[in-house]
Amino acid sequence: MPDRQIIAVTGANGFLGANLVVRLTEDGHDVRPITRDTAPSDAATVLGEARVIFHLAGVNRPDDEGEFLLSNRDYTSSVAQYVAAGGNRPLIIYSSSARALDDSPYGRSKLAGEQILLELAAAGQATVSIWRLPNLFGKWSRPNYNSVVATFCHNAAREMPLRIDDSNAQLSLLYVDDLIDEWRALIAQPPMGSGFAEPKQVYRATVGDLGGMIQQFADCRTAAAVLDVGSGLSRALYACFIAALPPDSASYPLKARKDPRGSFVEVLKTPSSGQISYFTAHPGVTRGGHYHHSKVEKFLVAHGTGRFRFRHVRSGERFELTSSAAEPLMIETIPGWAHDVTNVGEGELVVLTWANERFDPERPDTYSLPL
Repeated sequence: MPDRQIIAVTGANGFLGANLVVRLTEDGHDVRPITRDTAPSDAATVLGEARVIFHLAGVNRPDDEGEFLLSNRDYTSSVAQYVAAGGNRPLIIYSSSARALDDSPYGRSKLAGEQILLELAAAGQATVSIWRLPNLFGKWSRPNYNSVVATFCHNAAREMPLRIDDSNAQLSLLYVDDLIDEWRALIAQPPMGSGFAEPKQVYRATVGDLGGMIQQFADCRTAAAVLDVGSGLSRALYACFIAALPPDSASYPLKARKDPRGSFVEVLKTPSSGQISYFTAHPGVTRGGHYHHSKVEKFLVAHGTGRFRFRHVRSGERFELTSSAAEPLMIETIPGWAHDVTNVGEGELVVLTWANERFDPERPDTYSLPL
């Protein structure tokens, strides 16, 4: 954990600022948020005392183009004046934009902010690290404002269409938590001098691929499925999509197949690692009585007590196991061995199951053989 220090964050109520304030507070720093509601005198005090300043305040979609210079240039000039007056020579981390060199009102205003801070550094009054950020996305981002990712996630989470004008347009994408991890490392080991820095983990995708992936996240919720979302861009996008769900959409129903024996529910189907399900059995009920040639299953009793019986298809060799939720035991089926499970307890038996392949009704690899 970095040493505790006073850290000022301008634009603390914005998408990036809100995420950063939470993470820095978790690290134990004395975080001083500065927002539009902060009085100039209070901002001057905070910026004069801080050892680290994250200057994130600015606008990118104002109603009046004049606000670009007002927020991105003139406010940065005020920040520089407060820092110079404080005499504390802090580290200033500035969130600029990959569009800073664009010949546009926005690009010119961000470039002007960079120049103001570099002049402050040249005067020996601060160390300045300028980050020209690409499309930033993550939780708490605003649709139709912060990024196309936020807009796509918002719409897909509400079953609204995704507008794609050019599916082949290329995007550079930066996940907010990846950026903040780099910034946390930066304040733990400050740079020796001022200059520009580039985020290390930038993803690239077309608008069409981006929209398709986010739409799949929405579709999977009604198909008891999940994509590969454990790493990389898909992990980051999935977190953003789930964060965009309305509270009343935080749950969704699963289909339960019921018969006199109990019920069976498919929970999650994965692209390449099989599926997770569970089944129930009433007291005295036996389920199964079949074998597989290639399919492998794992069983875990989550409630109750079950007796698992196995018989070799050719030799007739047998064995059995009894398992209860009180003493967790993972039981694997063996290809070429028939198996069943009987509820030998007094209450309902609930068994979690994993199969190494998704169930395919055209090729079920399941053959009846009562034990």
